[in-house]
Amino acid sequence: MTAAGRPLALVTGASSGIGRALARELAGDGHDLVLTARREAPMQALAAELAGRGAAATIIAADLSQPGAAAELAAAVETRGLAVEVLINNAGLGGVGRFDRSDPDRIGEMLNVNIVALTELTRRLLPGMVARGHGRIMLVASTAGFLPGPGMAVYFATKAYVLSFGEAIAQELRGTGVTVTTLCPGATATEFFAVAGSEHGVVRAMMSAAEVARIGYRGLKAGRRVVVAGLHNRVLAIGSRLAPHAVTLPVVSALMPRR
Repeated sequence: MTAAGRPLALVTGASSGIGRALARELAGDGHDLVLTARREAPMQALAAELAGRGAAATIIAADLSQPGAAAELAAAVETRGLAVEVLINNAGLGGVGRFDRSDPDRIGEMLNVNIVALTELTRRLLPGMVARGHGRIMLVASTAGFLPGPGMAVYFATKAYVLSFGEAIAQELRGTGVTVTTLCPGATATEFFAVAGSEHGVVRAMMSAAEVARIGYRGLKAGRRVVVAGLHNRVLAIGSRLAPHAVTLPVVSALMPRR
């Protein structure tokens, strides 16, 4: 709880897209926020907007693609005396292209953000939640986590890790008062594809970030283990688990965005 008696939520990747939309959902439901991302200006604008809804926001700039950034972020939260009751691990990076032609530095940044920082931040904040007997964690994975992705091989693999990790610790934490929800959006209208190196998404029909956030937040409050946003994405997730890879791999490869 904050000094004002409001629960506190930490949102990574809060400067845009799904992270920003989730921050709005949390603020509207009575939470104060810790916002973190690389870019400060969009977070300042978001903090001003949330203040108009009665939510206080603390901004901590962090580049989770850099080694040690998650530990520094957790330390900054602790130094401020903040007790995080809701952790939204939303920050993510993508990369488009054949693996042997991909930038090694970009691959390293992707692994740091999507796997290392997510895991470390969860590990550092989780014990406090367990000690208090309540807390909620959201890990933002993707429908990409349900199958291999030629053309975005590392990204798909990182999201498979997030999905597996989230389901496992959700089971481990049963009875502790802490829930873990893994949100799996499909293609969403955000900056993701441009940052990943493609101006064109995998599909033309994308969900809005606000819609994904609403679905995800409802699932988080309900304590659901896995939330796949959107009916068509649920069908895709089920189909990808049932169909043999000999069938899905060529299809995914053909649908991948191009540089």
